[in-house]
Amino acid sequence: METIKDLGKYTFPALLNNSVRKFCERPALSVVKGTPITYGQLLTKSKSVSKMLVGLGLTGHAKIALWATGRPEWGESYFGIVNQGFIAVPLLPDFSETEIESIMGHCGVDALIVQESLYNHLKNIQDKLPPIIIKLEDFSIIRAPEEFAGKTGIADFETVTLPVVQVEEEDTASIIYTSGTTGRSKGVELSHKSLVWSAISGQEIYRVHKLDHCLSFLPLSHVYEFSIGFSMQLLNGAHVTYLGKPPTVSALIPAFSIVRPSIILSVPLIVEKIYKAKVVPELTKNDFMKKMYGIRPVQKILHRIAGKKIMKTFGGNLIFFGIGGSKVDPNVEQFMKDAKFPYAIGYGLTETAPLIGASGVPETIPGTIGHPIAGVDMKIANPDPETGVGEIVVKGPNVMKGYYKDPELTAAAFTTEEDSCGPGYFKTGDLGLFEKRRGRDWLSLKGRSKNMILGPSGENIYPEDIEFVLNQHPAVSESLVVEDDAGLVALVKVDEEKLEKEVRADLEAKKSTYADFAAAVKEEVAYRSQALMSEIQFFVNSKVNRTSKIGKVTKVDEFEKTASQKIKRYLYDLKNKVVPGKKDE
Repeated sequence: METIKDLGKYTFPALLNNSVRKFCERPALSVVKGTPITYGQLLTKSKSVSKMLVGLGLTGHAKIALWATGRPEWGESYFGIVNQGFIAVPLLPDFSETEIESIMGHCGVDALIVQESLYNHLKNIQDKLPPIIIKLEDFSIIRAPEEFAGKTGIADFETVTLPVVQVEEEDTASIIYTSGTTGRSKGVELSHKSLVWSAISGQEIYRVHKLDHCLSFLPLSHVYEFSIGFSMQLLNGAHVTYLGKPPTVSALIPAFSIVRPSIILSVPLIVEKIYKAKVVPELTKNDFMKKMYGIRPVQKILHRIAGKKIMKTFGGNLIFFGIGGSKVDPNVEQFMKDAKFPYAIGYGLTETAPLIGASGVPETIPGTIGHPIAGVDMKIANPDPETGVGEIVVKGPNVMKGYYKDPELTAAAFTTEEDSCGPGYFKTGDLGLFEKRRGRDWLSLKGRSKNMILGPSGENIYPEDIEFVLNQHPAVSESLVVEDDAGLVALVKVDEEKLEKEVRADLEAKKSTYADFAAAVKEEVAYRSQALMSEIQFFVNSKVNRTSKIGKVTKVDEFEKTASQKIKRYLYDLKNKVVPGKKDE
């Protein structure tokens, strides 16, 4: 376990130099089936990136945008940027051309290192892009000022002498832009200290070591994957392998068997899909199994058997399966607990780099987050006197410097002397409460404060709690609870594939009586899908309290989501007549 004593100070140059000193010849980064680069090679390659940037005339705290999916060149680029004192501006791979244009203008980016396939999406905003553009895959020059005519790539800058730069802990390492679920993109300014401190502190949950192998498939531009799946791994000499393609089931399953990872970081949606699509159908496939599954002792045994199969699917070596990004369905958590699946829960935000609360593999409690990370001062501001629920506020070395170029928004994000908890706490916007568990404060989340709905009699309604119930219905893949002028509305995505299979099975015996069987299946699917809305409404209303009952259920074909697979709630504001697909500026 590496600590600040090993590094000397909380900076990325200190982190990488320490890892090279201790793990020089060990594998650092690779793609599935690819030859890994070692820690020594990572340092050499990152210095070559630094030489190229300096050779192209960049100085001081120049800002370099990094737009790519996870791959070794991303890490080479990041260290090449920040170790020379420049500022990295990581961009999410799913950002639109409009979002890229907005960020370029707001941040004042000096250079762009970009994956070729993503660069091809920027044809309409060429005049909005910086004067220096470098292709990530081979570090060839796409665009540069005229004085660099004849320079084609990174090899042309190997003779550049790097100026000595003292990178300090409070220097800005990254400005991370997030669309999030609020609709407003903000540049979160994070220092070297906040990011490296988070990597070191994360070891409280799992002590990574040099024999660990992490399979990475979440965006590196998302601070959760960056801090825990990149920085914390490289801090300790682990080997990180990137999927190298979108994380579909068909890509992940063979990768698990090839890499056989000991560490995986995921978001709740992935494990929830496995539970609903694979585990539950298998364990309730007939009336006898359904009856047995309803007996809790038997259920635990069945979960344990299913867990062993899932562990084999993940390659058989899994020790740590980290889940973050959003709240986990308690039923899915209970399954993982019964199955002895090695999962851990983490909670945080981009503004906190990200980890502020977590529970490790042996200590998770379904439905809860865990304890505050050591060094993070966490409080519940203005708790409800009856429920104890209030806004989670935090102080710590991991908290952002502020929102880039937005002092008013920054000031509004922190408490003042007038607040009951005192000044200087970052306001997370999340609602939670503390309960005493195992002799310490244990955090439970209730949802976003902005999402809370005030009932007609003044009661607090937490839509996330209702959504957990909705998602238990076998036909519901995902859901969102909002309100319109008449009351609560459930937007649901139905598992159309499962429904179509059921319809085909039901109509197969009468197949010869249909002139167009495919058309008949499609018509029946549409009819049953609509009929399901009433069934789903009855299902959820029978399980929630009076104030949380749903007045209407509406089908949604697909929800728009953030990088961490949270549904973008601001696109579904029925009360204010905001329609999906149109942002409220």
